[in-house]
Amino acid sequence: MRSARVKRVTREVDIEVSLMIDGKGESKVETGVAFLNHMLATLAKHAYWSLEVQASGDLVHHVVEDVGLVLGESLRKALGEKRGIRRFGYALIPMDDSLARASVDLGGRPYVLLDLKLSGVDVEGLKTEDIKHFFFSFGQSLQANIHLSILYGDNDHHKVESAVKALAVAIREASAIDERIKGERPSVKGIL
Repeated sequence: MRSARVKRVTREVDIEVSLMIDGKGESKVETGVAFLNHMLATLAKHAYWSLEVQASGDLVHHVVEDVGLVLGESLRKALGEKRGIRRFGYALIPMDDSLARASVDLGGRPYVLLDLKLSGVDVEGLKTEDIKHFFFSFGQSLQANIHLSILYGDNDHHKVESAVKALAVAIREASAIDERIKGERPSVKGIL
């Protein structure tokens, strides 16, 4: 079973994440930040994870950042040695006026490139800089290559939601087991 449970307790936050990759898109999320809860539930739904997140902290910024770190670490641990995974995934996902593109490589090289084209200072009360920081923290901790961009759109909520859905579908594809690989690591180097 590809799953992991990670707990992080600091002077700033108390976070616990339980993640099962091959789930049913179910989630139980409570971070104290409504739009972050929405992002995490959306990610779980479209990646088909089973996800539980319990988080609290002193500042919204610290909660958002550390949830990204713990979620990325949970997924990295759940992937284990990454034997048999497809490794690469991509998606093009619409949400009303917005169109998002995500490309993911689970090859162990952390790099995140974002172009979310957010025009406001916040989305549903969550600062846009914290939304971006969540994606950076998640990608760095996951040790993945993530390119996430909005091709066009007007509504910032729709932009973020389409980006989260695109990321979820790309990760679902990249983490899927491919029977043709037969337990090998998908790399000419033999390691990831």
